[in-house]
Amino acid sequence: MHTELLYKIQYGTTRSLLKAAFGLLLGMYCLSGCNVAKRLPANERLYMGTDFKINADSTVSGDEVSTIEDQLATLARPKPNAQLFGFPYKVALYYWIGEPKKENGFRAWFRRKLGAPPVFASSKALGSNSTIFAATLENQGYFGSTASGTLQEEGYKARALYQVNVAPRYYIDSVGFLVDSTPVRKALRASSNRTVIKKGQPYNFDNIKLERERISQALKQRGYYYFQPDFIAVLADNDTARHQTDLYFAVKPEIPEAAQQPYYIRNVYIYPNYSLSTLRADTNRAEAYQTNERFNVVDSSRNYDPRLFRSVVAVRPGRLYNSRAQDLTLSRFINLGTFKFVRNRFAPVQQGDTSMLDVHYYLTPAPEKSIRLELAATSRSNNFNGTGLTGTWQHRNFFKRAEQLTINANAGIEFQVNSGGRGLTNYRYGADAILSFPRLVNPLIRFRYDRRQILPKTNLTLGYEKVIRGNLYNLSSFRTSFGYAWRQNQQVEHSFSPFNVTYTRPSNISLAFIDSAINNSLVFSQLVNIRRSEQLILSTLYTFNFNSPVRTNRPTTFRLTTNAEISGNVANLLFNRRNEEGDKVIFDVPFAQYARLDADARVYRRLGSNLTWANRIFAGLGITYGNSEALPLPLVRQYFVGGSNSIRAFRPRAIGPGLYTRDTIRNIPLYQDGGGDIRLEANTELRLKLNQYIELATFVDAGNVWSYSDIGTFGPEAKFPGWNFADQLAVGTGVGLRIDLSYFLLRFDLATPLRKPYEVDGSKWVIDQINFRDRNWRQENLVFNIGVGYPF
Repeated sequence: MHTELLYKIQYGTTRSLLKAAFGLLLGMYCLSGCNVAKRLPANERLYMGTDFKINADSTVSGDEVSTIEDQLATLARPKPNAQLFGFPYKVALYYWIGEPKKENGFRAWFRRKLGAPPVFASSKALGSNSTIFAATLENQGYFGSTASGTLQEEGYKARALYQVNVAPRYYIDSVGFLVDSTPVRKALRASSNRTVIKKGQPYNFDNIKLERERISQALKQRGYYYFQPDFIAVLADNDTARHQTDLYFAVKPEIPEAAQQPYYIRNVYIYPNYSLSTLRADTNRAEAYQTNERFNVVDSSRNYDPRLFRSVVAVRPGRLYNSRAQDLTLSRFINLGTFKFVRNRFAPVQQGDTSMLDVHYYLTPAPEKSIRLELAATSRSNNFNGTGLTGTWQHRNFFKRAEQLTINANAGIEFQVNSGGRGLTNYRYGADAILSFPRLVNPLIRFRYDRRQILPKTNLTLGYEKVIRGNLYNLSSFRTSFGYAWRQNQQVEHSFSPFNVTYTRPSNISLAFIDSAINNSLVFSQLVNIRRSEQLILSTLYTFNFNSPVRTNRPTTFRLTTNAEISGNVANLLFNRRNEEGDKVIFDVPFAQYARLDADARVYRRLGSNLTWANRIFAGLGITYGNSEALPLPLVRQYFVGGSNSIRAFRPRAIGPGLYTRDTIRNIPLYQDGGGDIRLEANTELRLKLNQYIELATFVDAGNVWSYSDIGTFGPEAKFPGWNFADQLAVGTGVGLRIDLSYFLLRFDLATPLRKPYEVDGSKWVIDQINFRDRNWRQENLVFNIGVGYPF
């Protein structure tokens, strides 16, 4: 009886509070509405938006009508004030804050940020919009369409209603080019076979403009330096009975004489040390020397090998001017990374009856040598905190052909706080050198590659790293690689490294580690795995990258990166010596045999001007065989999940493999982080940009790693379960704050697990355990990540 009475009291109180809150909101709404109506100037109405009534011909489909309405709504002006449930709240705040006394005072700033001046309905806008709507339909082939508008007033508000009559659409019946014997019109005929307008397409003026630009570029690639798209005339012959049109393209008869002449390249001048402070000396042609390609280079100090310009400059003396060669040359100079600024100038000259161009390239070098220091700090959910220091030295012209030598040295420390004296302190230090050549280099083979593309690169790397895992063990790794990277076009890029060598070696395995392994089978298997991590990896790696076009108005963009790696096959054929464990060895070191394939797909969808939906899916598989049969992938090739760029609700490398538990509910020493041969991960994130500097985000991450064949380290629960893998996924969610500092983006993410793959109090889902008021829950489940740049 007491419980029922208490429920009735609570229910009645809650209901009363809700009614009061609703009444208060309704009252504020009405008062604000009256406030807006009273503040508006006399005979003015607040513009609330646009409506359409479209009367389309029977030949126009419903999808076309819907598309037309969306297009016209986008073109409608002015844009109404922001509304909340039909109420112009920003206008109400604008009037409520009032007129500021100072233009730059706090009230003025407050009014600009929260409020907005009213947008009034205008009869003049109706006529302007109607003209624009009719012209838009005309440009899309709906010839004869009309539009008219009226204002629909209601109180202090008004909406625009447009009557749009859509006529039948015209389609392309044929495309022709009007030519004669003059050189420029002969060039027009040569370009006609690549027209973007095809028979059967709807008439669209945007496609006609695109075709004019294509023709202009085609003529520029044939020497017509001064030719412009406006010099192309377009004639249309419409068949009103069949609603079809014939298009004819022709060169206008009144174009300038210079635009009708093909131009040849006479001289190419290159100034690779150009600076405003030493302008006269840097451009003194009396100091120029001529290369084998007849380039005139002003480089008295000989900072640059002339062979550099042979591979970069596609514009050659004696040849016709070609805009493609010019664009390619500028792109190559910019992508070298050696020059800070690149500028060019064309000077027309007349040599007899031939029109000529002198080309001048002004190149301002970047600093030849530079040093950079970076300091980073980390804080992780398992009470690990740390810091790292990276120093970079770079030479941008190492062998005088724009080769870039980069040497990195790094050191870091990571320690565990609040560990009761049982925490680990990890140290890491290492160095690597990368030498990049802007060309294909091979001592045995002379490559011939497409010189119409961006310059390929040859990369040579050498590195060393040492990790000191507390007082347990050390792990050293040496690596070197040799490979090529080239861009097929603006969207496709390839990387092929036929030669990759990695040598890993454990050392200083402590007695404490060995003693703890005697009575613990899991620790013992970890000890065995670490001892066997002394391996030689001889692999070949291929990477494929695809990116959506950069200049696109489409709301969806896409990026795909795939990697394929095989290791140890050649060594297995050439070497037969075995060690005591039966493994084939090179210099008494076992070599790994495996195949590894993974893919990273990212899709970005623009939902609004300030809202983006970002998604990523990663799938990876590694299979060991031969010399590594029944073993996991080498430690440096294993997959891991968790951390600031992965599943942010878990610490780095803290998930898996499989159902293996790394949570605080199992008091097992973390001698080795969990890695796997298989990785599946999915991430989705909404990004809301508030202003130029601040961005908010909310996200969900899911994934795990598994063993392919090895069950000796983490047990059979670590093995991939097949199609039931979804039952073993870790899931986390959170919110983020991003600060865009122009040069880089600082990211702060706060996340918590929703699902742990292992059992937690008999349930894998832990949503019902969320308790922000519980200090112990916060310490174990709230994960704060700090990063630079987006996670994906």
